[in-house]
Amino acid sequence: MDRLIVIGCSGSGKSTLSQKLHKILQLPIIHLDRYYWQANWQATEQEAWDQKVTEFALTDRWIIDGNYSRTLDIRIERADVIVFLDMPRWLCMYRIVKRRIQYHGRTRPDLNEDCPEKLDIGFLKWVWNYRKRNRIKTLEKLKQVKEHQKVVIIRNKKQLEEWIEQLSSY
Repeated sequence: MDRLIVIGCSGSGKSTLSQKLHKILQLPIIHLDRYYWQANWQATEQEAWDQKVTEFALTDRWIIDGNYSRTLDIRIERADVIVFLDMPRWLCMYRIVKRRIQYHGRTRPDLNEDCPEKLDIGFLKWVWNYRKRNRIKTLEKLKQVKEHQKVVIIRNKKQLEEWIEQLSSY
């Protein structure tokens, strides 16, 4: 297991899981948000972003966390394991609000230093609507690739803890 993708709604626990996986598997972490968002939350241009994700995917060992569905195929093509954190909406909403309070006026460790934590109505709507907008497409994509790649879908904290325990015992 040399290349893992961690995907899921904002607030599902992607970065936290990536940190745990890093400690267990000793793989480098690539937080896509850190590279996509430039200073003051300016998005990277699409062509440059696609190239950057391709460069990441072509390296030998990694944990890549983040959604960015437009480039998901690039990562899936090279991944050994795809982990989808399919957490409940209420948990994701709670976590993004908690994160906003925790990092008020500061930048989270998984982001570009010039992107202080923020929470706006557009982001709240994105998280709230994730299950009906993005989740179904993600599950369809994972169904297509599960015969060729290991797909792990985690829907609650208990499943997550059990899966981490399994990995730790290897």
